[in-house]
Amino acid sequence: MRDRPDAVMLFAAGFGTRMRPLTDEMPKPLIPVAGRALIDHTLDIVDDYGATRVVANLHYMADALAAHLAGRSVALSHETPRILDTGGGLHQALPLLCPGPILSMNTDAVWHGPNPLRVAAQAWDQTRMDALLLCLPSHRAEGHSGPGDFSLGSDGQLARNGDLVFSGVQVIHPGALDNICDTSFSLNVVWDRLAASGRLFGAVYPGAWCDVGHPGGIKLAERMIGGVNVRP
Repeated sequence: MRDRPDAVMLFAAGFGTRMRPLTDEMPKPLIPVAGRALIDHTLDIVDDYGATRVVANLHYMADALAAHLAGRSVALSHETPRILDTGGGLHQALPLLCPGPILSMNTDAVWHGPNPLRVAAQAWDQTRMDALLLCLPSHRAEGHSGPGDFSLGSDGQLARNGDLVFSGVQVIHPGALDNICDTSFSLNVVWDRLAASGRLFGAVYPGAWCDVGHPGGIKLAERMIGGVNVRP
C-alpha cells in the first residue's frame, strides 16, 4: 500500500432534507438503524481502520451531534454561520487533517463486508492519483434510485456517466482543493477538474452497501445487516 491515508473526514453537517420528517427532530447522523445511530455504524468502520486523526464537520443541529461525539477521539469542525458543502467543509477541516492523503466518508450509509476505508486505502496510489472514489455497480447499490455516477476505464480512471454509484468513501490529496476561490463548493467541482487532468480514479467495493439518506433506506439497511435481501 502506497502512502496509507492516516486521517478520516466524516461528513455530518447536512440538513438531511431527504430524510424528513425524521430530521425535523434530530440530525441525520443520529437517526437509529438497527438500534444504533447512523454515525456509530460509521465510527465502527473508522475504529477498525485505525486512523490517528478523525474529524467530523457539524452545522445542522450541531449541539446534538457534538454531545453524541463527546468523549470520542473525533475533532469537530463547526461550519458557521452557513454550511460549506462537501468541498468547502473538507477545505475548512484541512488544518485538522493534514498532512498527507485524506479518507473522507459520508455518514448516511451502512456497509456489510470488508472495511471500505481499507479497500480504498489499498487501491490508493499517490503517484498516479489525486482522488480515488470507492463505487458500486448500480444493481448492488441498495436504497439508491436513478442512474449511476461514473464509468471506470481499463486504466482505473473515472469518467462521468456510467453504471457506477459513488459510495461516499474516497481518498483525496489535500492539494486537489487548491486554487478554488469559493468558500462553499461541492467536491464535484474538484472531481471534474481531476478527471480532466487524468488524476481521478476509482475502485469497486466488493461487499454490500445501502444508502440511508432517506426513510426507506432504514429498513433496507437493517435487512442488509441481517443478511436478508442483499442482491448479488
